[in-house]
Amino acid sequence: MSRKIVLAGVLVILLLCLIIQVIPYGRRHSNPSVLAEPNWDSPRTRELFFRACADCHSNETVWPWYSNIAPVSWLIQRDVEEGRAAFNVSEWGRPGENEGEEAAEAVREGSMPPALYVLLHPRARLSASEKDEFVRGLIATFGKEAEGEEED
Repeated sequence: MSRKIVLAGVLVILLLCLIIQVIPYGRRHSNPSVLAEPNWDSPRTRELFFRACADCHSNETVWPWYSNIAPVSWLIQRDVEEGRAAFNVSEWGRPGENEGEEAAEAVREGSMPPALYVLLHPRARLSASEKDEFVRGLIATFGKEAEGEEED
């Protein structure tokens, strides 16, 4: 009897997984045009940014195959939408796009890139020396405010 219940449960879960595939959210995968980028302090800072941050913080997202499978596609779409809304280097200079000074702090504190992203994208993992180099490059690109040393 319990074997039938387990089998029925598995079939219900599989059926639900198939049904949720028809929900269209999470498959838009748009990459709007790049309008402008910040004036990077060096090509290396840009390279590290695109390696560790650009999928969510630019209009040059690389959409992996699993970004088409719900419910993972929903999470990825939400992360990209939120990331672009908070800080988008592909639309640099637009009104309200002034979060650059917080980028170095987020990297320094370890909140960016998020651990789950790094787990799925090992290339985004920065060594300690790369992280230090990247933070210095972000500070040079976005200004002293990134260090918490705002001028009076």
